[in-house]
Amino acid sequence: MSEKVKEVAKEDFEKARVLARDAVRSGTYLYPLKGIAYFFTHRSLWKPLADKLVPTLSLGLGVTILMFVFTYVPQAAVLTIFNGPLSILTTVLLVLSESSTIFSVISKNFLIDDALIDTFDGTLLSRDLNSLVSTERQVKSGSDPIGKLGKLARKPFERFTPKAIIRYFMYLPLNFIPVVGTVLFIALQGRRFGPTAHARYFQLKQMSKRERDDFTDKRKAAYTSFGVPAVLLELVPVAGIFFAFTNTVGAALWAADMEKNQTTAPNLRNQAELAKKAE
Repeated sequence: MSEKVKEVAKEDFEKARVLARDAVRSGTYLYPLKGIAYFFTHRSLWKPLADKLVPTLSLGLGVTILMFVFTYVPQAAVLTIFNGPLSILTTVLLVLSESSTIFSVISKNFLIDDALIDTFDGTLLSRDLNSLVSTERQVKSGSDPIGKLGKLARKPFERFTPKAIIRYFMYLPLNFIPVVGTVLFIALQGRRFGPTAHARYFQLKQMSKRERDDFTDKRKAAYTSFGVPAVLLELVPVAGIFFAFTNTVGAALWAADMEKNQTTAPNLRNQAELAKKAE
C-alpha cells in the first residue's frame, strides 16, 4: 500500500513539475506586467477606469476594512495552531484573498463589468484588431480606441457561479499548511483566473464551450502562469481595482499576440511552399 502511495505521489509531483516548467517557458507571467506598462503609456485607455474610480475605490476600501475588522483575529487564532509565527503573514494573505473575492464578485457584476469590456476591446483596437472587435460590437471611425467603441452585441463576463464559490471555500483549508499551502492556494486561484481573463476573447472568436475548454486545456500552463501574478496584483488592498484594469489590458495584449501569430504562421507556410515550387 505504501509503495502505491509513493507511486501516486511521484506521478503527481512529476505532473506539477512539468506544469511549472511549461508555465515558466510560456512567458505569459509577463503579460500582467506588460499590461501595467501599456496602460500607463496609453492615456486613452484610462477613461473606463476613471469613470468608475470613485465608487469602486470606496467599495474596495470598505470591503477590505470590514474583512480585517471582523475576520482577521478569529482566522489568525486558527492559523496560529498550524502555522505558528507565520500565521501573521498567512492570515493577511488569506483575508486579502477573501476580500478580493468578495470585491470581485460585487464590482465585476454590478460596477465595472462594462468598463472592463471597453478596456479589453479598446486595447485590441489599439493593436489594430478592428475586425476581431467588430464581430461583437460596432466599431466607429477615429483615432481614439475607446472613442471608437460602439454598442455591444452582448456581454461576455459570466457571473460568479455557485460552483466557483464552493470551489473557493474548498481550497481555503490549504492555508493551514505553512507556506506551501498558501502558495498552492494562490496557484489554484491563478489557474481559475487565467481562462476567465480571456472570456471576452473567446466570445470575439465566437468559440463554443467545447472549443473554449479545448483551447484552455491545451494552454493550461500558460493560463496558470498568467493567472498567478494577476491574482497577486489584485490582492493588493484598494489598488486591486487598478490592477483589475491593467490585468485586462495584459490579457488583451496576450490575445492580440496570439492573433498576430495565427495570421503570421499561415503566411510563412505559404511562402515556404512557394519557395519549394520555385526550386
